[in-house]
Amino acid sequence: MATVVVLGAGMNGLTTGMLLAKDGHDVTVLERDPAPPGTEAWTSWQRPGVSQFRHLHFVLPRWHREIEEALPEVVDELVAAGGRPINLIAVLPERVRGAMRSSDRQYDTVTARRPVLEAAVAAAAGRLPGLAVVRGTGVVGFVTRDGALPGVPHVSGVRLAGGTEVPADLVVDCTGRRSRLPQWLAAAGARRALEERETTGFTYYGRHFRGTADRQPAVLTRLLQHYDSLTLVTLPADNGTWAVGLIASSADRRLRALRDPAVWQSVLARYPLAAHWGSPAHGAEPITGVDVMAGLEDRHRRLVLDGDPIATGIVAVGDAWAFTNPALGRGLSIGVVHARALQQLLRDVDPTDAEKLVRRFDEVTATEVEPLYRMTLAFDRHRLAEIAGDIGGVPYETADPAWAMTRALTAAGAVSPDAVRMATSIGSLLATPAEVFADPAAAGRIMALGAGAPQYPLPGPDRAGLLTAIEG
Repeated sequence: MATVVVLGAGMNGLTTGMLLAKDGHDVTVLERDPAPPGTEAWTSWQRPGVSQFRHLHFVLPRWHREIEEALPEVVDELVAAGGRPINLIAVLPERVRGAMRSSDRQYDTVTARRPVLEAAVAAAAGRLPGLAVVRGTGVVGFVTRDGALPGVPHVSGVRLAGGTEVPADLVVDCTGRRSRLPQWLAAAGARRALEERETTGFTYYGRHFRGTADRQPAVLTRLLQHYDSLTLVTLPADNGTWAVGLIASSADRRLRALRDPAVWQSVLARYPLAAHWGSPAHGAEPITGVDVMAGLEDRHRRLVLDGDPIATGIVAVGDAWAFTNPALGRGLSIGVVHARALQQLLRDVDPTDAEKLVRRFDEVTATEVEPLYRMTLAFDRHRLAEIAGDIGGVPYETADPAWAMTRALTAAGAVSPDAVRMATSIGSLLATPAEVFADPAAAGRIMALGAGAPQYPLPGPDRAGLLTAIEG
């Protein structure tokens, strides 16, 4: 058993800490933000270290499946806190999904706004023996010594803001996309981590609503919807609330007017399958203004270069390792898969074998977790290029057959219950596109159904109509 220090008490940090504590490790989670969750997480809990804390949020079925298997008490806590159980197939109109099937249980989840979700996880973590969560504790760097490999430092603990050192057999960075890991490793004399970073990304304009008289908006199509130069998400949440997001390319300056609630509402009203989610006439009461989140490009880092670790005694999990487009809602699912991979590895590898542990974690990450990041990255690249074509008036064309299949699958979902489930499996991270399209006959049927469909089959404005709504 190891002494483990986890950096960050966000979703991935708490999940990682709980998994490792359940295996008997002595785990301490250090969190910079001082305040613990209270009884009213949405209204009173402040998390300045988590920029997305009050922004759009949804829990995919993959996260639910992993947590239900490994930490079922978290699901119970979330339901007790008002989290909304939902099945992503059952919620669709029957004319879209067809009759329910026994296999559709895989699309179950329980979702909530981020503060409510994290408070539920924190409550479960607080009752777990062997796990200490220390809040209001800022880490400023690593404690290191010479490692077994020349020029490769070994992280033997962390240094706190007041100078105190906390020793550890293993440090796990779960501090998210703002991680200071590269700077701290550089200060320890390590080689620079390998980083891939996209040059463009998305901007998110989101609002939260509450229903009047317990009314919930009807789901008329899939929760994630793509239109001409705009993506739209409609997200059920906890305690009679929900959220709606309008998502644009960060390069689209003309859509920055969506920061204005009046403009935002005017634009949403142009999309007939989603307009009622923000309509007072349908019981939607806004509980926030327009929350804007920008500068969230995809990013990936690796701590093993040319087969050798740049440091030992340290691993990065979840967003501290790779950050993805929040519009697809995959960050939590990727994080729990990554945390469970670390849990399993520590069952097989002695934590004191520091070099082997870091190498093997890199290998496991590349095999089990990185494909989930890569499929998300490929989608984002194509979608951003497609939006750029919408803005420039030049339809996006690519030789990548995977994108043609993706678009065909989206269109086929309007007429084929099988296609709805295939697309939901991919979107929920329950399967990869390669797995879904492994059967050539199935792939052929999808192409036949969807290849000739319009680029944007859902009803909504074109670019000119969108700009008219923006500019009044």
